[in-house]
Amino acid sequence: MSEQNENKTDNSQGEGINKSSSTWRKSRKRFYPRKTFISSGPKSQTEGAPKTSFKKISLVIPLYNEEESLVPLANEIRKALKPLNTQYEVILVDDGSTDNSLNVMKEIVRTDKRFKFISFRKNYGKSAALQIGFKAASGDAVITLDADLQDDPHEIPNLLKKLDEGFDLCSGWKKQRFDPFIKKYSSRFFNFVTRLMSGIKLHDFNCGLKAYRKEVVENIRVYGELHRYMPVLANWQGFSVTEIPVKHHPRRYGKTKFGISRFFKGFIDLITVMFATRYIKRPMHFFGFFGALSFLIGFIVNAYLTFEWISGRPLSNRPMLFLGMLMIIVGVQFFSVGLLGEMIVHNTESEREYIIKDQNV
Repeated sequence: MSEQNENKTDNSQGEGINKSSSTWRKSRKRFYPRKTFISSGPKSQTEGAPKTSFKKISLVIPLYNEEESLVPLANEIRKALKPLNTQYEVILVDDGSTDNSLNVMKEIVRTDKRFKFISFRKNYGKSAALQIGFKAASGDAVITLDADLQDDPHEIPNLLKKLDEGFDLCSGWKKQRFDPFIKKYSSRFFNFVTRLMSGIKLHDFNCGLKAYRKEVVENIRVYGELHRYMPVLANWQGFSVTEIPVKHHPRRYGKTKFGISRFFKGFIDLITVMFATRYIKRPMHFFGFFGALSFLIGFIVNAYLTFEWISGRPLSNRPMLFLGMLMIIVGVQFFSVGLLGEMIVHNTESEREYIIKDQNV
């Protein structure tokens, strides 16, 4: 009796297998058979996701009149950072917007506690917004990007990967740019001049998409329009700098904030950066060079005129005499300014100005 039941059971199992096989054959036009594999346990949701050694990431986003871009930007940031499986915060810094950007930020912060905002009463500039954002950042890695949706948040894992390799600052390189003609080519010119004068081999110094280790932003003070030259300032402090190509998108909303006045400010800012990075602790090297050059020219001119005067030629109608005297006076003034600068630096020197990478004391 039991053998009959076993035979029935076996037959029913065989019929079930035949039915399921015929069903699969009927539906094989619509489905592909899956490969079988042996799993040691339930697959993690973050398996295969890009990893980072940073426990918390801070995003600092300066903005000015970007009300239409903020909600799409917040959504893209969430998508880009979700695979990292790490804590993050987003600090939106409103640089005195005159549109509805502040209310949009408040709504984003209300629905997502990972987002924070700071709003200026008036427009102070991008450098001021970045400086305030850096002070508020609590992550051990800091990412900056613009709020106009031209910078791609999905590039953030690639930037963090370069920091994990040991670099202190990774700058984006907008290899293919979607900017107006004037902005595009004036930026190329500034990058060329900055690369030439600073000796740092980067293609794009002013890309808004950058990644920093926390100690970099803690030891760099950004003011005026110096945000364009953050890699130069970091390199002067002894931090390692690199870059990677990043995606750049056309502007979706609003218009660019680039004006012709920024073209002229760039030259002044470059001079400021070069002086601050090379001669701020040794002003005599800067003023002394020009002072010595001016004094030498004036001395040669007056020596020549003195020789002619000894030879019996009158100097009353020789304008070069006044040129020589002027060059000597200017040279002495440059020397005086350099000495005063050296005295100021000597009296204000402190241990706080030295950045210690590691120690065992």
